[in-house]
Amino acid sequence: MKASYFLGSKTFEVRECPVPQAGPGEVVIKNMACGVCGTDVHIYHGEPGSADVTPPVVLGHEYAGEIVEVGQGVTALSVGDHVTVDPNIYCGACEYCRNGKKQLCESMEAIGVTRDGGFAQYSVVPAAQAFRLAPELPYEWGAMAEPVACCLHGIDLAGIRPGDTVCVIGGGAIGLIMLQLAKLSGAARLILSEPNEKRRQAALQLGADAAIDPTDPLERKSMEGAAHVVIECVGNTPAVQSAFDFAKKGATVVLFSVPKVDATFPLPLFDVYKKELTIKGSFVNPDTHERAVQLLNAGKLSFDPIVTHRFPLDKMAEDIAEQMGSASIKVVVCPQE
Repeated sequence: MKASYFLGSKTFEVRECPVPQAGPGEVVIKNMACGVCGTDVHIYHGEPGSADVTPPVVLGHEYAGEIVEVGQGVTALSVGDHVTVDPNIYCGACEYCRNGKKQLCESMEAIGVTRDGGFAQYSVVPAAQAFRLAPELPYEWGAMAEPVACCLHGIDLAGIRPGDTVCVIGGGAIGLIMLQLAKLSGAARLILSEPNEKRRQAALQLGADAAIDPTDPLERKSMEGAAHVVIECVGNTPAVQSAFDFAKKGATVVLFSVPKVDATFPLPLFDVYKKELTIKGSFVNPDTHERAVQLLNAGKLSFDPIVTHRFPLDKMAEDIAEQMGSASIKVVVCPQE
């Protein structure tokens, strides 16, 4: 099989490897589609992912495929099942795992980060990490289960109430997923803040009531103090500033994005005090992957305007560059092509 190994220093190498075999409690997956995540971009630039990365490793943690082998003791899954992978594996023994905060696990491993993942033609994973998809669901959509699961955790933290005005800042794949989940949560009015016209149009296609350009002074002014919930999905200072500007009194601000490790922001302390703001961070997807799969299988989410580019396995540098560019929303790698 072919596997694209990340070697560090912005370098990938496609290698011919044996197809892995399933050990007890494991399954082998024929990988069909794998999304390029913002975390992959951070790792590519030498920054940490959800866990520390030690090259060489096969990245890719947003993926779906078909089970081709099941190991001893696996009874809930069968050869031929279409599955998606929850990449995060928790130790179960640390203080956080034992106190209902497994996402903060001190020894977390992640498929596609610390273990070989989806940027290969086949992978082997613990059966407990594989979730069955509806057979008619496109593999590219199944690969979106992991980002949907992460977004669900953020939505849970946001505490959206039916009738709320929700503003999502950033119209990348995450922002457009958040938009749809906020609508399902009962938001009465949905606004996307995004300077890219293509992404604003995608938001309107997916149900946004308005999509503003934050670089336009008049459009920006119209959003000041307008939202009960603001979900920031960009990770830079202007976006975070917008989050605080757009928040109503009593609002919740969810800082969902993955910023650079050394990123800082001068917290507007008087606004936090006077507006009585609630500020929350959100990390990975504790116990939300099954819910994500149920939403996908039920056809409650759309990715037609989100998945914009597809590449074969041997073009990883181009994949990363495209995911960083303004022309794409979501880049998907197709390992079998």
